[in-house]
Amino acid sequence: MQSNDSSSAPLRCHLFLRQRVGGYQYEWTWFWPDWTFRDAGQAGMVIVVVWEVSTESGWFMEMMMYGKKGWFVWLVAVMVAGGVFGAVEVKEVAGRWSAERASAWYAAQPWLVGCNYIPATAINQLEMWQGDTFDPETIDRELALAEELGFNMLRVYLHDLVWEADEKGLYQRMDQFMDICAAHGIRPMFVFFDDCHHFFPSIGTQPQPVPEYHNSGWVTSPARDVAANYAAGKASEQAVARLKGYVQQTIHRFKDDSRVLMWELYNEPGRGRNVDAKGSPFGGGERFGDRSNKLLMDAWGWAREINPSQPISSCAVGCVGKRNVEIGEINSDVISFHSYDPPQKLESLCKRYAKAGRPAICTEYMARPNSTFEGSLPILKQYHMGACNWGFVAGKTGCVWPWSSRDGKNVEALRERGVVCTSIKEMPLPETWFHEIFYPDHTPYRQAEVDFIKQIIQQDKAAFSELKRNKERTK
Repeated sequence: MQSNDSSSAPLRCHLFLRQRVGGYQYEWTWFWPDWTFRDAGQAGMVIVVVWEVSTESGWFMEMMMYGKKGWFVWLVAVMVAGGVFGAVEVKEVAGRWSAERASAWYAAQPWLVGCNYIPATAINQLEMWQGDTFDPETIDRELALAEELGFNMLRVYLHDLVWEADEKGLYQRMDQFMDICAAHGIRPMFVFFDDCHHFFPSIGTQPQPVPEYHNSGWVTSPARDVAANYAAGKASEQAVARLKGYVQQTIHRFKDDSRVLMWELYNEPGRGRNVDAKGSPFGGGERFGDRSNKLLMDAWGWAREINPSQPISSCAVGCVGKRNVEIGEINSDVISFHSYDPPQKLESLCKRYAKAGRPAICTEYMARPNSTFEGSLPILKQYHMGACNWGFVAGKTGCVWPWSSRDGKNVEALRERGVVCTSIKEMPLPETWFHEIFYPDHTPYRQAEVDFIKQIIQQDKAAFSELKRNKERTK
C-alpha cells in the first residue's frame, strides 16, 4: 500500500509462533503495539519484511513489520547490515539455450499435447514412485488411452524423498515408465520440486483419499520445514547436498536419453495448501511466496552444471511471488506457464509469451467450467504453444472436485475420524467435473470432449506431416 500521509502510523510488529504436532499446526499471535488501523489510504502502512525461522522440532516463527516509508528504509538497512535476511539475486544462470536453439528444438517437435499425469491408483507422487506401489500395469492401460487421444507428452512429478530412500530403484522405475511411454509414442517432462498442497510428506504407506476433497494427499517437495530452513539459510550441509544430489544425479542419469522430453525444476514455487482459513490449521494456506527464490535459483545452478541435451524450465506465470515468475522467465529454455482462466485471459498470456521469442508450453490448464478443452486448445494451437491439461483418469487424487471443495474442511481431522475411501470405486463423483477426462473404467466423462481433442490433434498431425514433406522436397 502507498501512503497519502507521510506522518501516519509508527512501526508495528506482528509475530506468529507456530508449532507442528502430529500433522496439526497450532498458532499463537501477538500484535505490538496494537492492530488499530485507520483508513488504509491514510495509514500508509507497508509491509517491510516477512521473516520466518523454523526448527527441526516443528517450531515456526514468522514476523511481519509494518510502518511508513521512513521506518521502512531504516529497518531494511538495519536488518541487511545485521544479516537477518538477504535478497536472493535474481539472474540468468549461465548456460541458457539461445532463443534460436530453443526454437529449433521446438520446431522439430510435433504440436506438444498431453496431460499432467499420475495413475488413478496413486494419491500422490510418493505412491506413484515407491517400489511397493508403483503400478506399471495401470500406467500401461492408461497410456493406451492417452495414445488413442493423440497425446504425445506427459508432465510427471518426482519426489525428493523417494530418491533419498531408493535412488537406484527410482531410476529403474523411471526407466520402466519411459519404456511404457515410448511404446505409446509419448515422452515425459519430469518435475523435481513443488510447493503445492500438504506440507509434511513421509515415505512409506500413504494416506487414504478423503471423499469430495480436491487433492487430499498431494505433497510438497521438499517438505515445508525443509523449504523454510533453506529459505532462511539454515539448511544443513547434508540437506543441501541431498537436494542437490536429487536434481543433479537424476538429470545426469538421463541427460542424453531421447525418451525424456524436458526437465522442469520447480512447479508453482511459492504456493501452499490453497485452502480457506476457517477450516485449516495452517492459517489459510501458508503461501510461501518468494521465499522459494533461494532453492529455485540454486536448482538452476545445479541443473546448468549438468547441461542435459533436453531443455530445462521452471514455472513462470502460475507461481506465487513476482521473483519466482521472473526467475522462470529469464532462465527457462522453453517457457512453462499455467492458465486456468477463460479463453480471453489465456490468449493474453499467449500473446505475452509469443513476444518473448522462445517456445512456450501451457503446462497446466483445464478446470471446468471456466477453462475447457474447447476454449483453450484452439488458442494454444493458434499460437503454436504446447498444451498440458491437469488430470487424466479419475482416481485417488479426487481432482474431479474443485479447489473450493477444500474450504472449511480440516483434512487431517477428517482422516482421523475415518472419513476416507478405501477403494476408487467408493469415491463419489460430482455432476460437473473440475479436472480429469476419463472415468476409472476408462469411459469418457464427456464423449464430445474426447472427440474434440482427437480431432484438433489429428488436424495438427496432418499439417505437421505435410510441413515435413515440404521440407524434404526442398532439400
